[in-house]
Amino acid sequence: MNVFEKYLNQLSTASLRVLDASIQSSKYVPIDLSISNKKLKEFDVSSSSSLSKFINNEISKQDGLIGYGGYVEIRNIYQRSTHFNKLNSKDERNIHIGIDLWAQEESTIYAPLDGTVHSFKNNSNYGDYGPTIILKHEYEAYVFYTLYGHLSLKSIDKLQIGKIFKAGEAIATLGDASVNGDYPPHLHFQIIKDLQNYKGDYPGVCNKSTLDFYLNNCPNPDVILKLNL
Repeated sequence: MNVFEKYLNQLSTASLRVLDASIQSSKYVPIDLSISNKKLKEFDVSSSSSLSKFINNEISKQDGLIGYGGYVEIRNIYQRSTHFNKLNSKDERNIHIGIDLWAQEESTIYAPLDGTVHSFKNNSNYGDYGPTIILKHEYEAYVFYTLYGHLSLKSIDKLQIGKIFKAGEAIATLGDASVNGDYPPHLHFQIIKDLQNYKGDYPGVCNKSTLDFYLNNCPNPDVILKLNL
């Protein structure tokens, strides 16, 4: 861990949850969407309904309630969208740099830390985040951000920049495939050290040539979620 990651890890000895805190850690089960997962070859990953079947099957087989994973996972599910990859691109964006939490649509999302609304936006490109909220957090010497993607439209309706959310307070709900970029319902959760002047959006998938930058700027969200502990 670098200095920033160690700081985040020490913010709490307990898991800081973005889903219902009553869900036990044992009910969070890993989901592998990497290109090396041979099971995925049986499913059409370009289809949200087919991908949903795979994810729900994996959660059920592991007796879970929430599927999680994906940090620095190389995936081929983005090949369907020119938002990530221009035709004939030699530098494919296919490395996921947040954590996905696969849950039911309309599941409530909670602030893991005190924060204020920095920005929000409906990123409506095919394969994109859909409705997205970014919170700004200020702790001691650190200012950083958390991003919540694939939300419902009502999550950003009447939302205001500067609104304060306390840790544990509901901030949003998950959207379905019709609004979330055409994915099975899930939260894309990402920690960002330098937002680089983005508003309501920030890259959640990178390519190999930019990976080192994003590894430094977007640490593994599990330093605060602690799902692997």
